[in-house]
Amino acid sequence: MSWSAPGRSESRMRALWDSLQRIRAIFVKELIQLQRDRPTFAMIVGIPLMQLMLFGYAINTDPKHLPTALLVKDDGPLARSFVAALRATDYFNIVEIANGEADADRLILSNKVQFVIDIPPDFSKRLIRGEKPDILVIADATDPTATVGAIAAVTGVVGGAFDRELTGPLGNLAQGAAPYELRIQRRYNPAGETRRNIVPGLIGTILTMTMLIYTGLSVTREIERGTMEALLAMPVRPTEVMLGKISPYVVVGGVQMATILIVATLLFQVPIVGSLFVLVPLTLLFILANLSVGYTFSTVATNQLQAIQMSFFFFLPSMLLSGFLFPFRGMPVWAQYVGECLPLTHFLRIVRSIMLKGSGFSDLMSDTAALGLFTLIAMTIAIKRFRQTLD
Repeated sequence: MSWSAPGRSESRMRALWDSLQRIRAIFVKELIQLQRDRPTFAMIVGIPLMQLMLFGYAINTDPKHLPTALLVKDDGPLARSFVAALRATDYFNIVEIANGEADADRLILSNKVQFVIDIPPDFSKRLIRGEKPDILVIADATDPTATVGAIAAVTGVVGGAFDRELTGPLGNLAQGAAPYELRIQRRYNPAGETRRNIVPGLIGTILTMTMLIYTGLSVTREIERGTMEALLAMPVRPTEVMLGKISPYVVVGGVQMATILIVATLLFQVPIVGSLFVLVPLTLLFILANLSVGYTFSTVATNQLQAIQMSFFFFLPSMLLSGFLFPFRGMPVWAQYVGECLPLTHFLRIVRSIMLKGSGFSDLMSDTAALGLFTLIAMTIAIKRFRQTLD
């Protein structure tokens, strides 16, 4: 009995060593497999780098140089001084001169400007007479985060806009309260409710995520299950296979859109000011764009895991650079260029404009054209990739 304990201990150590060797062998095997799986390896490195770049450089919740239109009915020196004071805040970038109230409304409905500054007739004369004329600042408040800093800046301009002009005989006007009234009109979301901005955007983000994943798995699932050969043996063309696989998900996307709209209206009291006859076909175009991207991923990926990884790699920048979570105009120029290449960016403008502003098709021509061009390119790539896969 005195010699059995060391022998038993040595046997346990040898068993533990053998177990560690087997674990090591499996570990090396997995590393080699990971090295061969280049898409997965690229995702391991690429996703953290993308998140660091986007959150570190592209995200800004205090946007400046916001596009602004002037509706100036008085060309006097005091009106020019007020406009100069606005420019000095760095929040307002004068890009348009409106010809009237209708033109100003059109600029806001088409998302070309974020603000309209309306200076009334005889502003300078009325101010000098002490009549306290009004200056109207119209803000597109569909995204309340994008307008908070600019509204605070224009309010701060009130006190010192005419310090240089109101001197000498006019010095009494510079004392006490401001010599004019500043009226802020927050259109489409006067209470600054976040849900009015987020809930319509959820239509785009949910459709992007689900459409990418559904179609991204379509071809790889067939290959892994071994049913692709039987499908290709049928008298169908590659394009017919692709369209047949995409079509059911168009219906799924339509059901999702209807569900979100019903919940948004009944539960969150988000209005639908515009026409559904404009929203529905543009949403179907957006669904088709994402289905084409997902189908392209399914022809590139060799398994379902890679298809999901590619879908996530596309979805992450779409969510961060489209203006869904953070103001689009607050991002640096390079990030805005990237965002303009993503279908979600244009669809968010479309759905928010229709639901909250009541914009029509003519107001959304530029975003519709961009979405249509992306869909055409994505479908062309998907068809060509699928034919290459068949070969």
